[in-house]
Amino acid sequence: MSDILLDSLPYYDHDLDEASGTLKQLVNAEITKELQSVQRVGDDPRLPPPIQLFTKNPLLAAELERVERGEPLPPLDTTRHQLPAPEDQINATEDEWKKSLQNAKAQLEHQRRRQVNLSLLQAYGANSWKVHNFLLEEDAKWIEQTVEATKEQSIEVNRARKNAQLTAGAQLTALENKWTELISRNLQISMANLAIEAEIESLRRQDQEMTV
Repeated sequence: MSDILLDSLPYYDHDLDEASGTLKQLVNAEITKELQSVQRVGDDPRLPPPIQLFTKNPLLAAELERVERGEPLPPLDTTRHQLPAPEDQINATEDEWKKSLQNAKAQLEHQRRRQVNLSLLQAYGANSWKVHNFLLEEDAKWIEQTVEATKEQSIEVNRARKNAQLTAGAQLTALENKWTELISRNLQISMANLAIEAEIESLRRQDQEMTV
């Protein structure tokens, strides 16, 4: 299938702004019909390829899939933060007490590490967050500048598009006026030819009558 270019001159054509909207409906119907016959050739090659997230982290990849499926977050396992003793403390075996003791030691070590982390956070956390916030602000400034530059490019494209359409519209108007003028001249010439032919026919009949 050959490439089909769908284009218009919205900055020049104002026929679609009629009150009834009939012409606009006809145009939309034709565009819809034309688009159905256009073969899709894929995304624009200038677009970046799709980003595959967490290719090296299966845990985060699985979590992303869970979020995409809309599944709720699994409840947190709080049993490891508890210190359960054997249910039957009187008749509990040595292994059951050892298991409870190991769990208590693990909880104690966990709390100790939390205290260490809190101490490190109090000592260095403020500066670390300041640096992090500074980097985020720099990223935000860069994004804002990129957005503004993109907006300017879009404005320039639309301005050039408008100028090109107005120029093409002026040429179309001149050609349409020229076409109308030529049609009018052709019509005048045709009418003059008919008048001359009628006059010639009249003179021919008069000549025949005079020769009889």
